[in-house]
Amino acid sequence: MKLRHRLLVHFCLLLAAVAYLGPFLWMISTSLKKESQAVQMPPQWIPHPLQLHNYVRVFNSPAFDMSLYARNTLIIALLVTLGSVLSSSLVAYSLAKMQWRGRNVIFGIVLASMMIPFPVLMVPLYRIFREFGWIGTNLPLWVPAFFGAPFFIFLLRQFYLTIPKELSEAAIMDGCTHFGIWWRIMLPLTRPALAVVGLFSFMAAWNNFLGPLVYLTHQSTFTLPLALQFYQSRSGGTTYNLLMAASVIVITPILILFFLAQKTFVRGIATTGLK
Repeated sequence: MKLRHRLLVHFCLLLAAVAYLGPFLWMISTSLKKESQAVQMPPQWIPHPLQLHNYVRVFNSPAFDMSLYARNTLIIALLVTLGSVLSSSLVAYSLAKMQWRGRNVIFGIVLASMMIPFPVLMVPLYRIFREFGWIGTNLPLWVPAFFGAPFFIFLLRQFYLTIPKELSEAAIMDGCTHFGIWWRIMLPLTRPALAVVGLFSFMAAWNNFLGPLVYLTHQSTFTLPLALQFYQSRSGGTTYNLLMAASVIVITPILILFFLAQKTFVRGIATTGLK
């Protein structure tokens, strides 16, 4: 009975995996087709012959400056990752290890702010950044990351709670400040959780479309998701095979990063909040 149950569970998981992989495989298949094959009915899954030069055409397209858009996206993603890791871990340490009045109330407000969607904040944030003169620059896309992210604060706080308080007490008796404890003790001990925060924030910044759409006004500052939409809409629309080839190029760095950090990512998720 247990064997049947395990086989049934694995079969359901396999079906779910195939369902999730379907659009991704179709995107790769379309990127290797001719223009006529990309829109033919019934659809053809396996392209013949393979059109590898579609990727070359995308790289050489004057409407899709891959190096410029990739550099813009990478700079923003790295700054967002750095800001999220440092600020969120510092706030999480304060909420988990420091005793101060109103700590639980502030933590509740932080959790409540997770329920506010970005479209609700979009207009007031736009007016604030306009007053700062930041519209048209990438500053609105990465500066807020240095003020903490509610989900990452919650995640790291739960991880900090698993660290024995005796470590902090011993460090204080040795004359170490709270900032020194956070920098010298907590950060090295929470590398798996920090890796999860870094991966999530990098992926979110790399795939962010709405933020650049609202704040960026010059094509020279576009990120890859926004440039991909611009590439699709130019001259009344781009052929599907080239659009899918550009999409594969855009998501490939994220896939490589995830597979390289997969073990650390799973370890960080599995150990968060466990005593």
